[in-house]
Amino acid sequence: MVIEGADARHLARSLRARPGEEIEVVDPDGWMLSVRLELVSDSRIEGTVASEREHAPEPSRHVVVAIAHLPSTALELVLSRCTEVGASAFHIVQAHRSVARGARQERWRTIIREAAMLAGRIRVPIVAGPSPLAEVVAERPNPVMLVRGAPAPLAGMPLPREVTLLIGPEGGWTDKELAMVPEHAGLGPRNLRADTAAIVATALALNAPGE
Repeated sequence: MVIEGADARHLARSLRARPGEEIEVVDPDGWMLSVRLELVSDSRIEGTVASEREHAPEPSRHVVVAIAHLPSTALELVLSRCTEVGASAFHIVQAHRSVARGARQERWRTIIREAAMLAGRIRVPIVAGPSPLAEVVAERPNPVMLVRGAPAPLAGMPLPREVTLLIGPEGGWTDKELAMVPEHAGLGPRNLRADTAAIVATALALNAPGE
């Protein structure tokens, strides 16, 4: 087996892989391969497959995390952790109260890809935006807006196989934005940061009962 490019660099530099070690490599056809490393460099890794087993990590429900454009540290945490949890895609929302501006697509894709590798995902979630809320609601399936104090809890809410979670900025959604989405849900009586809310909501949605 040969691994090249960014994945080889990540293994060699970030994960400090060494010859003689065995690492797990995900085969997109649904197998987890145990690979014994023979050559390791920043540009190329070579190894031999020692064993394999079936691997089906992708959730049956497709959850799109539509997160308000947060400051970079918080946004990158959302992209990383929600990828690990099982989000299918991300859409950055340029909410009225978003404090961040601009797009860092390459940086965002790198974070998501590395998190997917760490979690043993077969599919790497895509990231779109930043886009206005109206555009996200029009494009994405079955939007559910997370609202502090909403009477309907997300936990236990029956959800379709494809759902979009809308998580607002720290200042919350404006009245105009709230009116754009009829389906509102809450995460309980405690105040959560936007990044925490995104991670909790993703986990709940993936495990919610079906409609």
